[in-house]
Amino acid sequence: MMAVGWNGWPFERVAVLFASCAFLLIFIQVTLFHYRQNFRHWSQWVPVIALPILALTGFLFSASNVDWVRTAFIVLCLGDALGGLVGFYLHLKGVGQRVDGYRLQNFLVGPPIILPLMISALSVFALLAVYWSRRL
Repeated sequence: MMAVGWNGWPFERVAVLFASCAFLLIFIQVTLFHYRQNFRHWSQWVPVIALPILALTGFLFSASNVDWVRTAFIVLCLGDALGGLVGFYLHLKGVGQRVDGYRLQNFLVGPPIILPLMISALSVFALLAVYWSRRL
């Protein structure tokens, strides 16, 4: 007996859907962290605004493989991949600005330096899925 519903969905499409769900979940966590810090720096708004837009574009792309949606998704993923690297730099700098600088305790309680890199890695994963789908 064959499964119904997901037959015919290539891995690339599922990967974009997965990445979009992950962007939405990371958006929630980033919003909580930046809200806790009272959005002290304007750059804290960037992932809070960009991630849900990226997730919604990814959901739209998963539902309908239209050229303009594909292009928008690619551009947003490229922007978020770079934005995650900038976020990593800002978080690393933020850890160093805490009392006693770059000590283990500050890495534990300070800005999470890996979270922005997760955004970059997930964006690259989504870009690979889009690239792979063009090759087929």
